[in-house]
Amino acid sequence: MKRHLRPFLLHAAVLTFAAALFSTAPAGAEVASRLNEITKSKKLRVCQFPLYYSISFRNPKTGVIEGIDADLAKELAKDLGAQLEIVESSFGTFIADLQANKCDIGMFALGASLQRAQAVEFSKPYLITNVYAVTRKDGPIKTWEDVDKPGIKAAVTLGSYIEPFMKSYLKKAEVVSVAPPNTREGELVAGRVDVIMTDFPTAVKVTDEFDWAKSIEPPEKLAVTPYAYAVPQGDQVWLNFVNLFIDTIKLDGRLKKYADKNKLGPIVAP
Repeated sequence: MKRHLRPFLLHAAVLTFAAALFSTAPAGAEVASRLNEITKSKKLRVCQFPLYYSISFRNPKTGVIEGIDADLAKELAKDLGAQLEIVESSFGTFIADLQANKCDIGMFALGASLQRAQAVEFSKPYLITNVYAVTRKDGPIKTWEDVDKPGIKAAVTLGSYIEPFMKSYLKKAEVVSVAPPNTREGELVAGRVDVIMTDFPTAVKVTDEFDWAKSIEPPEKLAVTPYAYAVPQGDQVWLNFVNLFIDTIKLDGRLKKYADKNKLGPIVAP
């Protein structure tokens, strides 16, 4: 898709959504939507977890949040003609943050689970991943079979979709839930855990940046999960716009561009 068509498509979508709503609304009534609020205020509030490698990770040297969703949040704001405001959140708090109207959208590779979908609306998926193990090369874990053994401590991020899955999957190892500002990686470096259970983005980033780390893929894909953006329930206009944004960045190449930039090309959703 030609780049010059992008603003036209998004503007046309706004008009189409608005026309559809106002055609069914009583005369004189104004339909409330975050899309209307964003276009009027020229401000887009995005919830992000600043400890998520390759997705929305704050570079300790620059203080800037980097990753695919750091890039795509800027693109969404640009397409809306709005100023981007990052609201720090986490897997354990993003639902409450959305419900409390602290942000308009959660953009940090959120696993679209049925449980979470009872509290928020999910967009179309833009990435799809599964579970990996990351451990120390000099540690006790050499193969996937070593992960679930007595005495092994496996770290997961509190509130992540991986947390409940690993608690049911691991029968002998101990699952350690790590809450921000602590990180699984920090617990592994300190020797308080033997392995971290994570997804493709973190597995790639950790093994790229640290020579002591290695990743282990299970013999079969576990907990295959679509990653999507989350918006508050009850705002179909805003959800439709976010879905159109995802369709658009797939067609015009921006999703592939930023996925490749952050080494996430293999998990881009079709």
